[in-house]
Amino acid sequence: MSTLKVHPAPVASAGQSARSLHAGRIVRMAAVYLTLIVLAIVFMIPLGWMISTALKSRFDVFAYPPVLIPHNIQWGNFREIFTRVPLGRYMLNTLFLVVANIAGQLVSVPLVAYSFARLRFPGRNVIFFIVIATMMVPTQVTLIPLYSLYKRLGLVDTYWPLILPSFFGNPFFIFLMRQYMKTLPRDLDDAARMDGAGTGRILYRIILPLCVPPLTIIMVFQFLWTWNDFIEPLIYIGDTSMYTLQLGLAMFRGRFTVEWHLLMAAALVSVLPQLVIYFIAQRRLIGGIASVGLKG
Repeated sequence: MSTLKVHPAPVASAGQSARSLHAGRIVRMAAVYLTLIVLAIVFMIPLGWMISTALKSRFDVFAYPPVLIPHNIQWGNFREIFTRVPLGRYMLNTLFLVVANIAGQLVSVPLVAYSFARLRFPGRNVIFFIVIATMMVPTQVTLIPLYSLYKRLGLVDTYWPLILPSFFGNPFFIFLMRQYMKTLPRDLDDAARMDGAGTGRILYRIILPLCVPPLTIIMVFQFLWTWNDFIEPLIYIGDTSMYTLQLGLAMFRGRFTVEWHLLMAAALVSVLPQLVIYFIAQRRLIGGIASVGLKG
């Protein structure tokens, strides 16, 4: 009668290979995290230098060798920027434009995107192609024609030139919303129509509640674009009381000198709301970008 012999060697070798694979995976992850940490530090250097300059006096800005942490921290710089320039008024003006532009995009973009994604009509693809093609037109090319148009309408030196375009929809936002809506099952529309719902009710009661990720992207991106816009307010606004925050920052640059400590303090105040918005919407923003479908 023959006996079976157990050979533990293959089991041991399999265990060793599993441990080596696990160790290799840990090494790779450690290398990836180390690389990301180094890159994060590199990208944070300008922000750190801006904070350092904002807390220095006028003479410490040009000290040599440069000092990252000033010996005498000048917290008064943040108080001085609001007394030297009506920065609070400029922030309120910019906030008004942000709210108006976001409202315009939220009104126009879902309507246009829904028609391209869910409705069938002649020439739909051609019109959508034309809308997307406008993304390739540089903004600088349209500045002079638009200024001439708004000048004829008597809208220069008002906020209307900075608000009206948002109520016609941004092509990038339309594309983003349309692609997301195409990933939603059409059975939702069919079931709602069988219950007697019209197109508007389907859009606002069924489709839009499911489009929170792209709507979050639209609001965050529009906030950043409007908050940081400099060229268009410079062209259309002449009254200093109507200046935006970015135009207010330019007032810290004199004809012959630049007060860098005050300019950096004002720039830091301008950056803080953007950081707050990003950290609040970070999870929805990243998840929304990852979940937006590319279905044609």
